[in-house]
Order: sequence, then structure tokens, then C-alpha cells
Amino acid sequence: MSRIGKLPVEFVADVTVSANGNVITFAKGKNSVDLDTKGNVTFTIEGNVLTFATLSDSRAHRAFWGTYRALSANIVTGLVTGYSKQLEINGVGYRAAVNGKVLNLQLGFSHDINYALPESIEASVEKNVITLKSHDKQTLGQVAAEIRSFRPPEPYKGKGVKYMEEHIVRKAGKTSKK
Repeated sequence: MSRIGKLPVEFVADVTVSANGNVITFAKGKNSVDLDTKGNVTFTIEGNVLTFATLSDSRAHRAFWGTYRALSANIVTGLVTGYSKQLEINGVGYRAAVNGKVLNLQLGFSHDINYALPESIEASVEKNVITLKSHDKQTLGQVAAEIRSFRPPEPYKGKGVKYMEEHIVRKAGKTSKK
């Protein structure tokens, strides 16, 4: 029995939830997100509550039950409050700038990296911190991981792009013979 799947997803009045077959549509203002259940779970919308149930007692259907409930809860949270991630750039000469929907990164390569941001992502740069904001948790995490992958932090000096809450385990450098 899924502890997560049993919980109902409650949403506020300004978030509209509608169903069209196996697709659940969440909308608030100009943002709209679709969740396709692909017929793996059943769901009911009653007032401001969305509940999920399994199709059968098989292991796969029970896994989908909790998964789709968590995905829908993440969508509602994203539409109501939004998500944000912060990346920190460490290194001499490492810089970032936002030009419209393009993030310009100077990370010690012979060329600049121009990363085109998806439509649902907003970016801002202050000193050496890149702040990404979105209503879509999955896209936000993917974009942050791609930006970090351009220059992951190295263990000796900690140079590179890292998440703000990430801790880099440092290694000792070379030692000389005495």
C-alpha cells in the first residue's frame, strides 16, 4: 500500500484542474501543465481535491499510483509557489550573464558558452550566483544539471559550477619529500 499514493492532492481555488481522458491539465494564469497518466492509474477530481487509485494490485500499478500522485503534487506546488535553484561559479575569470533567454557563461574555455534557456525558465545573475526559477520542477532540475555539467567543480581548489547547497569534498594536493 502506497503511503504517498493514498494522500489526496489539494489545490487552491485559483488553480484549475481538468481531465480529458487520461490527461490531467493544471492551469493557473498563463501557465498550463499537462500530466499524461497513460491509463496506468485512475483519478477523481472532487472540488479542490485530486485523488488517485490503482488499476490493480500489481507491483507496477502500485508504483505508478505513488509516482503520478507525487508528480501532480509537484505541478500544483510549482504553479502556486514556484521552484528555484541557485548555482555558484567559483574560479578566476569565471563569469555569467543573462541576455534575454540566453545564458552566457565564461568558464575558462577558449570560447564563451551560450546556453539557450527553455521558455519556462527565468534566470538572473548576481555576482557569481546564477538563480534559476520555474514552475516546472523537472525542467528546472535538468537545466541546472546541464549548466553544472559545463564545468563541474574539481576537488583540489573547488573551481567550477556547483549547486549552492552542495559541499565539495576537497583532496590534498601534492606533497614534497622531506
